[in-house]
Amino acid sequence: MYKDWEGIVYPEEKPPRFDPLRYIADFFDTIEINSSFYGPPVARTAASWVKRVEEHRAFRFTAKLWKRFTHERDSAWTTKEVDQVLAGFDVMMDADKLGAVLLQFPWSFKRTDESREWLSDVVRTFNRYPLVVEVRHTSWLAPEFMASLAEDGVGFVNIDQPLYHNSIGPSAHVTSHVAYVRVHGRNYRDWFRDKAPVEQRYNYLYKADELEPWVERVNEIAADPTVGDAYVVTNNHYKGKAVANAAMLKSMVTGSKVPVPSGVFDAYHDAVEGYTEPANDPIPAARAR
Repeated sequence: MYKDWEGIVYPEEKPPRFDPLRYIADFFDTIEINSSFYGPPVARTAASWVKRVEEHRAFRFTAKLWKRFTHERDSAWTTKEVDQVLAGFDVMMDADKLGAVLLQFPWSFKRTDESREWLSDVVRTFNRYPLVVEVRHTSWLAPEFMASLAEDGVGFVNIDQPLYHNSIGPSAHVTSHVAYVRVHGRNYRDWFRDKAPVEQRYNYLYKADELEPWVERVNEIAADPTVGDAYVVTNNHYKGKAVANAAMLKSMVTGSKVPVPSGVFDAYHDAVEGYTEPANDPIPAARAR
């Protein structure tokens, strides 16, 4: 639900009762829920999400944990706040539609005794779910940390991000049966710029040669005998660039062309040609009546 996806990912003219969730689920086997970072979904909303993708048996959501547990660390959380998270996530988990819960921490979350204790408490609190943790500071790249994730059954999130000092670089770590990759884009100019709009931080389109090393890592990760599911998420969402790059990655992994919304094919033709083909647009309302 990005306004800047209109006319690119989603057609300008839509049929009656057009549902963007159902539409995207026709192209991809997972969607990473971003809204749960800003506030936990209520059970009724989660049930709606599950129902709208039920025809796709292989489809799984992944979801960010509420920032109260990852970014707002000045005070201890409450039982009520935990229950708010459980209410929505349990609905997806019980329906076998929750593939992973993402604990996304900022670059400023460095490996200290205090941070390790905080992370341990979060993991213990939500260990009923398949957890994956994203840290962005190199202080976490310690063998004992990887060992602790493996012991707790928590996946390490392998990321692509603009590389500045002490920023974690590309990797192919596996620490649980759920493997996870997130590519954020490489917008060096705006990644750490305080006044940069959030949209601009993720305004980046990968070229095929930039994705090829990630295809190798994804294949390496997926080949690990301990891995049950491997999720690859593109977070460079501005104007649907994430959709273009996700389709390219899917094609490069499978070796076949994949369909994309025609607006994405037209907008990013030079990048996606050879990997994708335009899908038929839904019949607009004017012609559907």
